[in-house]
Amino acid sequence: MCKGLAALPHTCLERAKEIKTKLGTLLQKPDATIDFIIPYPEKPEKPPKAQKPSPEEALQWRDSLEKLLQNPYGLASFRSFLRSEFSEENAEFWVACEDYKKTKSPVKMAEKAKKIYEEFIQTEAPKEVNIDHFTKAVTMKNLVEPSATSFDMAQKRIFALMEKDSLPRFVRSEFYHELIK
Repeated sequence: MCKGLAALPHTCLERAKEIKTKLGTLLQKPDATIDFIIPYPEKPEKPPKAQKPSPEEALQWRDSLEKLLQNPYGLASFRSFLRSEFSEENAEFWVACEDYKKTKSPVKMAEKAKKIYEEFIQTEAPKEVNIDHFTKAVTMKNLVEPSATSFDMAQKRIFALMEKDSLPRFVRSEFYHELIK
């Protein structure tokens, strides 16, 4: 086990330097070219011609945030509602994580991970989501070597927050009542 600096074995020092280098690379400001590659517009677009759900389908959303988020019309309605409450970053983060998980290329995955971190996770991020310090630390550690599961813990925390706080308010809102008429 790694103890004081003098007692650090050569391999442990090399691993620490490697992690520091990877974190430093991840946390650098993005190049202008990277900004053009990563598809996260400032204002998310509504899905093209999403079909309005039946009142029966919309009624199911009361009990299932997952079904709501998986429906393009439901997601757009929920995001509009969250925008009215100034908490749209939660849904945006969830969507960004879903998109990130579908990424196959390690280069694109690293680029998207960096963008998500800078936009939603880092302290004072433009759309910083409300996650605890432990979750933030685990997420940062996961980003040393990005994988499809790097944001899972943070995404689950935000999902739980939306499910507990935002969904009940959405269900009581005029946005939702228009859907179930």
